[in-house]
Amino acid sequence: MSLDNTPQRVVSLQPSATVILSAIGKLDRLVACTKYCVDVCPEVATGDRSIIADSWTAKADEILAAAPDLVIAAVPYQEKAVIEILKSGTRFLGLAPKALADIYTDVATIAGVLGAAERGEKVIAEMQREIEVICAQIKDQTVNKPRVFCEEWGKPLISSQKWVAELVEAAGGEFIGEPGKQCSPQAVLSQNPDVFIAAWCGAGDRVPLEKIIHDRGWTDTSAARHDRVYCIRDELLNTPAPTLVHGLRALAAAIHPGRFPQPAGLRCIADVRARAREQHQ
Repeated sequence: MSLDNTPQRVVSLQPSATVILSAIGKLDRLVACTKYCVDVCPEVATGDRSIIADSWTAKADEILAAAPDLVIAAVPYQEKAVIEILKSGTRFLGLAPKALADIYTDVATIAGVLGAAERGEKVIAEMQREIEVICAQIKDQTVNKPRVFCEEWGKPLISSQKWVAELVEAAGGEFIGEPGKQCSPQAVLSQNPDVFIAAWCGAGDRVPLEKIIHDRGWTDTSAARHDRVYCIRDELLNTPAPTLVHGLRALAAAIHPGRFPQPAGLRCIADVRARAREQHQ
C-alpha cells in the first residue's frame, strides 16, 4: 500500500503560486492565501480558507494557525517577513522568477512537489503554445517593430519585468528600457515610444493615463499623438504564472490594434477620452 507523502495543506503567500496551484488542479490543498490571491483566482474565496499576510508582510502566527505542511512564497520579500516564515518551522518553497524560463521552472517545481508533475508539464506546454500562436500571427512584421515602453510602477517610474519584455517581443514589439529597473520620464521621452503601456502593481486597471502623459511631458510622443496609450490590468502582466497568456493577448492587441481583438483587461486612452466627452454632453 503506497502512501501519499505530498503536502496536503498548502499556504500560498503570493498570487502567482495560487494561480499555479489552480492550473495544476491542486487548489483543494490550499488552506490559506492572501487577499491578492482572491483578485487573480476568485474561486479561492469559497470554502473555509484563511486570508493572511503576503510574502512582504508574513506573520508566523497566521501561518501556524493554518497548520500547513508547505508554505509557498515569492518575490518581493521583506527580510523580516522571511524571518517570520522560517519562524513558523514549516517547509518553505521560495520563488524568485525573472524570466519566462524561470516561471516554467516554478510551475514544474510546484507541480512536482505536489505530485502533479505530468499536469505541470501540460500547463507549461499550453503556455508555450499560446506564445507560439501569437508569434505566428505577427511573423510577417519582423521589421519596423513598434517601440514599446511598459511600466509596472509610476512613482518612482519602474519598467516592467524581464518576462514582460519577452512577451512584448513575442507580441511583435520592441521593448525599450531595462526590464525591472527604475528610470526617468526624460529617458523614456528621449526614446519616443510608439506604444505606452501601464500595468501598475496593485492598481488593477485604474491607472490615470491622461494624467501621467500630461504630468510627464509625454504629450508629443508618438504613442500619445496616435492614442497608443494603454493600461493593462495588473494581474495580467505582474503575476508570473500561467495567466500571463492573457497578458500576452492584451499586449498583442495594444501593439497591433485591428489585428487582434481587444480583450478584457485592456484599456486605451482613446476610450477614456470618449467617455469623458459623453459625460460632458
